[in-house]
Amino acid sequence: MVHRNAPLTEAGRLRLAQCVVDDEWPLRRAAERFQVSPTTAKRWADRYRESGTAGMADRSSCPHLSPQRTPTRTERRIIKVRVLRRWGPARIAYLLGLNPATVHRVFSRYRIARLSHLDRATGRIIRRYEHAAPGDLVHVDIKKLGNIPNGGGHQILGRQAGRKNRIGGGYSYLHNAVDDHSRLAYSEILADEKKETAAGFWTRAQNFFGQAGITVQRVLTDNGSCYRSRTWSNTLADAGITHKRTRPYRPQTNGKVERFNRTLLDEWAYAKPYLSEQERRDAFPEWLHSYNHHRRHTALKGLPPASRVPNLSGQYN
Repeated sequence: MVHRNAPLTEAGRLRLAQCVVDDEWPLRRAAERFQVSPTTAKRWADRYRESGTAGMADRSSCPHLSPQRTPTRTERRIIKVRVLRRWGPARIAYLLGLNPATVHRVFSRYRIARLSHLDRATGRIIRRYEHAAPGDLVHVDIKKLGNIPNGGGHQILGRQAGRKNRIGGGYSYLHNAVDDHSRLAYSEILADEKKETAAGFWTRAQNFFGQAGITVQRVLTDNGSCYRSRTWSNTLADAGITHKRTRPYRPQTNGKVERFNRTLLDEWAYAKPYLSEQERRDAFPEWLHSYNHHRRHTALKGLPPASRVPNLSGQYN
C-alpha cells in the first residue's frame, strides 16, 4: 500500500523510470519534473532496469537478515507448549527461560489466536455468531449465588469472621434470559432451580420480551435437570417456541448469557460491600435497568441493548 504522503504512485514511478531509462532524461531533470530527489529517481530507474514494471511495486521493509530474531527451534517450542498446554506468554516464558515479550512477539508473528478466543477443552477457535433479529434466539441460564448474612460477609468482617457469619445463609438462584441479537436481559432472583420455578420464570420472561415487541422463536439452555423436564418442554411448546440445548460440557455455546452472568457478578453482586442480602437485592432492579437502557455494550459498538429494541418501555429514563 502506498503511503498517503508519498509523492509517487506505482504509475508515477513507472513514468519517472521510463523517462530516465527509455527517454534518457538526466536524473536531475526527471527528479525536478516529478518533484522528488535525484536519489529517489535513481532508485526507481534502477528497479525498472532490473525488474521492469513489476519493480515499481512496494517491497517489504523487513531486513534480509535478523541476527537477533528468536531461533526457529525456540519458536517451535513456544508454539508446541501453547498448543499442548494452552498457556499464556508469561507462563511459557518462565518455563522456557525467555522474556514474556519475546513469546508474545512469536504469537503475533505466527498469528496465534488469543486464549479468550479458544475453547479450552478442544483448543479450537470459538466461532462467534449473532442472530439477525431480536427473538430469533434467547439464551437462558441459572446462576447460583450465596446469600449475604445480616451484618455483612467477608468483605466487611474479614474472611474468617465472614465465613462464620455466613453459616446457614443459604443460596439465591438468578434465572437469566438474554436475547441473542439485542443483548436485552430479563432476570429474577428466585429461591430454587426446580422445574416449576424455571417454567414460571420463562412465562414472565416471555411476557417481558413480548411487551418490548420481541416474538421469541427459539430458546437455548444447558442440560440442567429443570430444562430437561416435561414441565419446561410443555411450557415452551405451548408458546410455539423451539427448545435447543447446548452440547454437554460446552458452556461457551451459551456464551452470551454466561457473559451476562459474569457482568452481573462484577457490576452488581460483588460491586460493593453490602450489609445484608436484602440490601443487595434492593439494588438489583436499578442495576438491571441500567444494563438494558444505559450501559454501553462493546458487542453493540458502544450502544446499550435498548438501542436495538425500539419498543422497549422506559428507554429514555
